[in-house]
Amino acid sequence: MSDGATEAARARRVGRRAATDTPALMELWLASWRATYADIDFDARLEWFKARLAALEAGGALTLCLYEDAPAVLAGFVVIHPETGWLDQLCVHPNCFGAGAARALIEAARQASPDGIRLDVNADNTRARRFYEREGFSLVGAGAISCSGRATVVLEWRPNCPADGK
Repeated sequence: MSDGATEAARARRVGRRAATDTPALMELWLASWRATYADIDFDARLEWFKARLAALEAGGALTLCLYEDAPAVLAGFVVIHPETGWLDQLCVHPNCFGAGAARALIEAARQASPDGIRLDVNADNTRARRFYEREGFSLVGAGAISCSGRATVVLEWRPNCPADGK
C-alpha cells in the first residue's frame, strides 16, 4: 500500500466529521493506537476518548476525516483547533500506514490552522516523531506526561520556517 502508484490511485477526500462517522472513527482510533502501543489497553480508554473528542469539538476544535476510495472508507482523522493551532489527535488506520494518509491529514490541519500547529507526541513514538520532523515540525520542549505514563515532547510547525521544507 505504500508505493507511489497505489497512493496516486486512491480517491481521497477530507471532510468534517459527521455524526454517522462516530462508530468508524472510534474503531479507527482503537486500531491505530493498538498498532502503535500493543501493551496498552485502549479499549479501557475508549470512553475517555469519546468524552475528550466531544469536549474538544465543543471548544471549537474540528475533526477532519480522510475518506478513501468509493464507497468512502475512513482512513484517518485529525483533531485541530483552528484558532489555537492545537493538534490533539492524528490517527491513521494501520492498513494505511505509510501510504500518505497522515500527510493528507497534516495538510488539512495546516489549511485549518495556517498560522501554525503545536502538538504533544509520545517521546518514544519514533514513527510519529520522524513523520512530524519530515513535515517540518520542530522540537519546542518537554510535554506533559501522557495518560499511559509516557513522557511527551511538544512539536511545532510554523509557515515559512527554515526547518519547514515546504
